[in-house]
Amino acid sequence: MMDSIYTGMTGLLGFSNGLRSISNNTANMNTPGYKSSNLQFSDLFYTDGNLAGGNGGGQLGFGLDTGSSSINFKQGELRNSENDLDLAIDGQGMFIVRDASGNMHFTRAGNFQFNGDGVLVDKIDGASVLGMAGNGGLGQITLAGLRTSAAQPTSTVTFNGNLSNTATTQSATATVIDAAGTTHSLTLQFTNATGASSTNNIWSVSILDGTAAVGAGTITFTNGNINAASAKVTFSYAPAGVSPHRVTLDFSRDVTSFAAGNVTNLAMSSQDGLGAGGLTKASFDGAGVLTLTYSNGQTAKGAALAIGQFATPDAVRLIGGNRFDAVDPRAWQIGQASSGIFGTVKAATLEASNVDLSQEFSDLVIMQRGYQSSSQVISTANEMLQELFTMRGK
Repeated sequence: MMDSIYTGMTGLLGFSNGLRSISNNTANMNTPGYKSSNLQFSDLFYTDGNLAGGNGGGQLGFGLDTGSSSINFKQGELRNSENDLDLAIDGQGMFIVRDASGNMHFTRAGNFQFNGDGVLVDKIDGASVLGMAGNGGLGQITLAGLRTSAAQPTSTVTFNGNLSNTATTQSATATVIDAAGTTHSLTLQFTNATGASSTNNIWSVSILDGTAAVGAGTITFTNGNINAASAKVTFSYAPAGVSPHRVTLDFSRDVTSFAAGNVTNLAMSSQDGLGAGGLTKASFDGAGVLTLTYSNGQTAKGAALAIGQFATPDAVRLIGGNRFDAVDPRAWQIGQASSGIFGTVKAATLEASNVDLSQEFSDLVIMQRGYQSSSQVISTANEMLQELFTMRGK
């Protein structure tokens, strides 16, 4: 009878632990990147069923044993968020973080942000998110040296329109950006060097910055169309306090010189200079590469996220905080997203928990019934013992 009570107690303990596993799963149903786990059960040892020492009699078991938990690594639902630095992995792989103690962990929860020092960290505890370093190792992902986009001085200014070949002089304006990102407005004065001609029409070009001449050149038209050999005027522009740079005025496209009264419609169509720009957006592309956008329309690339993946579930250990540790580092592979076995990084997205509530509730009923059954076995064995003691007293 006592053996039956002890066996029933193993059932109570086992189903109690099973209930704890279910409660942990349901409590984390809204935890980003959470992976549900299931408690493994097995039967305990056996002994010869003939307790009197004779032959045969079969075997009698001694109850229930609880083993380790198995982690369900099925991918959770990918949900959009409004934060460009919320990241998820569509496919295999985990983000890699390093805590304040220097320990490396793995996670599927990509709740990241750049801290005040410009380092990409986990929002929960500030652990650094690791990326692929240039030497093949791992390092921090940082905005150092990437917060601004340098100015690009104008190298080419393009024009379109018509210079009336009956006019003596005409003028136009050009916008030029210097190496410091400052914008300047230059005046172009066109002087008809030959007057009207049925074949050739030559214009001298003077370039003024205010009242100061900064460049000059000549353009030639034949039958109203620009000659390719003289379609560009190049000069060295050196505003005060800025290094000089060469600027080309390009009249090779859509610039003509036909009779059109004394009014010209020649005008600047574009220039390729850029002012300095500040960082307006930071995100990651599908390969996990940091992509930066600036106020001047420029973009730049930064470091790539490091992604880890295990070869066997036995190499993974849950430690809490949405993180895993590597039990056997040799069973892990580290690389970049969208390459090899690794999945694609999704920006402004978080992976939801993979807890299946319908399955958890079904298991809950089973655990409850098992617990009730084990408690009933103990109650019955106890009643039988009481009956035995009553018989002995008679």
